[in-house]
Amino acid sequence: MSPLPQHAEHLMVLIPAYNEEGAIGHVVDGVHQVLPHANIVVIDDCSTDNTAEVARTAGAIVVSLPCNLGIGGAVQTGFKFAREHNFDIVVRLDGDGQHDPDEAPLLLAALSAGRGDAVFGSRFLGKDNEMEIPISRRLGIKTFAFLVTLLTRQKATDTTSGFMCLNRYAIDVLADHLPQDYPEVEGRIILHKAGLTTLELPVVMRSRFAGMSSINS
Repeated sequence: MSPLPQHAEHLMVLIPAYNEEGAIGHVVDGVHQVLPHANIVVIDDCSTDNTAEVARTAGAIVVSLPCNLGIGGAVQTGFKFAREHNFDIVVRLDGDGQHDPDEAPLLLAALSAGRGDAVFGSRFLGKDNEMEIPISRRLGIKTFAFLVTLLTRQKATDTTSGFMCLNRYAIDVLADHLPQDYPEVEGRIILHKAGLTTLELPVVMRSRFAGMSSINS
């Protein structure tokens, strides 16, 4: 694990990654340009390629897991890291380039204004969307969104979005209770049960820079 800078700011950008050597460098560079004072932490989920080396070269702090935990375990590791190092805010985005770092200040502004304890980027609230989503996956997303809305009584449109911004309260909850399967979906319900509020804002998501998604029908 790369050491933390001695003068760490209160903002951490969490990027889980598995075999993303073709994209992770671009993602870290993009975050540096938009949030130059943030600490970027890449959780390398036991990749079999050069993800960790590329991320470290790009300037990220890299936590390399000894075995593959999957997306839920990798993200929870990141939240535990944030809590251990006393970060007040975490921005989480994917390591494949689908989430545009330029959108992060929008989520941060809403969080800072107290509009929610957790602010999520939704690709279904805006008009523009560069991603092509298979019908089977789109159906699953809509089903999850309906169930989360029903259970939390807070409008949800994109419950599989990994683009989010969390305050310290939400970090603490998910560091302890984030599920390993369907972490984004169940995480919303866990936040609700903890008495925290969520908010969705429109963002544009892109096709991945490189590699293949681990999600299938």
